[in-house]
Amino acid sequence: MRVFTTFDEVAEAAGTELGSSEWVTIDQRRVNQFADATGDHQWIHVDMERAKEGPFGGTIAHGYLTLSLVPWLGSQVFTLRTPGAKLNYGVNKVRFPHPVLVGKRIRLHVKMGEVVDIPSGKQLTVQHTIEIEGEDKPACVAETVVLLLP
Repeated sequence: MRVFTTFDEVAEAAGTELGSSEWVTIDQRRVNQFADATGDHQWIHVDMERAKEGPFGGTIAHGYLTLSLVPWLGSQVFTLRTPGAKLNYGVNKVRFPHPVLVGKRIRLHVKMGEVVDIPSGKQLTVQHTIEIEGEDKPACVAETVVLLLP
C-alpha cells in the first residue's frame, strides 16, 4: 500500500505504477443488490435462468457496478493522506471492454497519471484497470480526476 502524505510525494509519483488490489469474487448477491440500488434489473444481470441462454452464458455484473468498485479496490493500493480536502472531480473516460461473469474474480491495477498545479492545489489523474482473472481483456478501464486542496 502506497501512502502519500504531501503534495510533493504525489507529484513525484506521476506516471508510476502503484500496484494491484487483492482479487474479489463478483457474486450474484452483489449484482442483485446493485440492481436494487439502481433500479437496473435487466435480465442479463439478475435472471440466472434466462441469462444461461443469453449472449454471455450467465449473468454479468453491471458495468457501473464494476466501476463503482474502483474506490474500494483502489484503497487497497494507495491512500492520500495529504493535508486538506480530497475531492472526486470526475472521470475523463470509462470503457467496459469485457463483461464480468458472475463468479469471476477481478482486481484493480492503478497507475498515477498526470499531476498538475491548479490555483486551489493539485489536480491528479489516476488510471484504473480492472482485470478479470483468466481473461485477456479488462472489465473496465477508467481515468479518474482528483482535486487535492490545501
